[in-house]
Amino acid sequence: MLWMLLTRTIFTYFFVLVALRVMGKREIGKLSIFDLVVSIMIAEISAVSLQDTKLPIWHGAFVIVMLVLLQIGVAFLSLKSRRMHDLIEGKATVLIAKGKINDSEMKRTRYSMNDLLMQLREKNISRVADVEFAILETSGKLSVFPKAEKQPVTPSDLSVVTSPLEMATSLIVDGQIDYDKLTAIQKSPRWLLEQLTMLGYHSPQEVFYAGWDGKTLHVDRLDNKSQDRMDNPTL
Repeated sequence: MLWMLLTRTIFTYFFVLVALRVMGKREIGKLSIFDLVVSIMIAEISAVSLQDTKLPIWHGAFVIVMLVLLQIGVAFLSLKSRRMHDLIEGKATVLIAKGKINDSEMKRTRYSMNDLLMQLREKNISRVADVEFAILETSGKLSVFPKAEKQPVTPSDLSVVTSPLEMATSLIVDGQIDYDKLTAIQKSPRWLLEQLTMLGYHSPQEVFYAGWDGKTLHVDRLDNKSQDRMDNPTL
C-alpha cells in the first residue's frame, strides 16, 4: 500500500511538473484568468488522484493532458486573434492620466483608493499629481509612469558617456568552479586560481561565490567577507 502511494506520488509530481513547464514560464502573479483556472484544476485533479487509490492513475493524467492541450490551444488562438486575446486576458485600464484619477474606471474595476495609494507608495510616489499615467495591467499589477519633471536624472540627460552594462558571470558557486563559464569568457582555470591567490584564497573551496562582470572579479568568502579584484591584463 505504501509503495503504491509512493509510486503514485512520484509519478504525479513529475507529470504535473512537466505539464506546467509545457504550459509556459509566466509567473503566478502574471497568469491570466484562464491560466489560473487551469492551474487550480490541475492541482485539484492531482490531489484527487493521490487520495483515491481506487481510481486508475492514468485517469487523472488523461484529464491533465486535456487541460494542458486546451490551455495551449487557447493561448495560440489568443496570439492569432485580438478579440480572443481581449476575451481571455482582458484589457489594461488607465486609472490615472496626466495626474487626474479616472473615477469611472476605478469603480468599474473595483479598485479602491487605498489600493491605488499603496501601489504608488511602493513605487516611491507620494502624490497622485506626480503621475503622468498609471495603468492597471491584466495581471493586476499597476504600471506607473511619473511625469517628466519627476523622473530621476539619467546619464544621457547629462550627456555622460557610460560603458555598456554586462551581466556578471558566476565562475564559482559553493566552492565549485564552473569551467563552462570560464570558457565562455575566454579565461583559464589558471587565471582564476591566480586571481584567488592574490586575494588570499588557497583554494576555490574557500569561496562561496565568485562572479566576473568583464572588469572586476567579485569574491564572496564562506565567512561572508567580500573582496573585489580588478583584472590585471598582464596575468
